[in-house]
Amino acid sequence: MVRDAPRQFPLALPYEARLGLEDYLVGAPNAAAHALVTSWPSWPDRILLLVGEEGSGKTHLAEIWLAMSHAERAVDPDSAMRAVVARRDAILLLEDVDAAVGAETALFHLLNAAREHDARLLLTARSGPTLLWPMLPDLASRLRALPVARLDAPDEGMVRAVLVKLLDDRQLRVDAEVVEFVARRCDRSLGAVRRVVAALDRESLARGRAVGKGLAADVLARLLEDED
Repeated sequence: MVRDAPRQFPLALPYEARLGLEDYLVGAPNAAAHALVTSWPSWPDRILLLVGEEGSGKTHLAEIWLAMSHAERAVDPDSAMRAVVARRDAILLLEDVDAAVGAETALFHLLNAAREHDARLLLTARSGPTLLWPMLPDLASRLRALPVARLDAPDEGMVRAVLVKLLDDRQLRVDAEVVEFVARRCDRSLGAVRRVVAALDRESLARGRAVGKGLAADVLARLLEDED
């Protein structure tokens, strides 16, 4: 049971995640994918598939590539197709291609048009082709032929490093033993680490206290209750 504590009503101060190249923490789970994506423009193919589960750092790595390649962001396969056909050598980022319901045919035609018009594409997805996605066999074949930059689940060392970075981003000063306490109890997902740090920040402001082990335990317990 999470114990009650005196609370204030903190101002919702703006917080913007830092998504630059220097802010990306490279470790064993993401080193190969990071090296491949940032080897631009010396990719092994004009089209690259970046794969990683939610919270794996996929969006951050895509943002790094977007900045270094001066690419355009496409909102869906249809808009990407229009950009590819409008001019040769288009450079585009198309994210979450496995989440676009009903867009498999459009994505298939986009891949064909990209080849024809010498476009360069970075596609992101939670996974490569599976038995459930895509349902269109020709699209599955095209995707399986692409080089893949794969982001693996973060290990404990990366969880700890990201935790320290996010705490520092929010200017939260936390003792090493508290960082270790949280890292050992936090889910091994970068998305989970972000949620924990945001909750620690809110709770610290609400209580008017620094983040100690007791406050951290309360936050972790509350997040666990919210998941149930």
